[in-house]
Amino acid sequence: MEGIVATDDVMGGEPRLAGRRIAVRQIAELILDGDNSPAEVADQLDISLSDVHLALAYYYDNPDEMAEVRERHHELMREARKSALSPPDTVSR
Repeated sequence: MEGIVATDDVMGGEPRLAGRRIAVRQIAELILDGDNSPAEVADQLDISLSDVHLALAYYYDNPDEMAEVRERHHELMREARKSALSPPDTVSR
């Protein structure tokens, strides 16, 4: 789809808006999971409303790929939480 690109060395190869570091997944999650309108997402990310709809069209046209991308992203987030440093239970002075 013109306007959507995927490059192995940019954003882990996730589909994204051409010329931007804004993933299709990010846009879809802001709308589907974040309860934001397309216009709000366009404003938040400083992109056009047509870019938001382009990303959503790609998301819906490629459900298997996007399910894989979402799962891979969520797995990376789970791994990051496991390896993140946690503050001690008590703080001594």
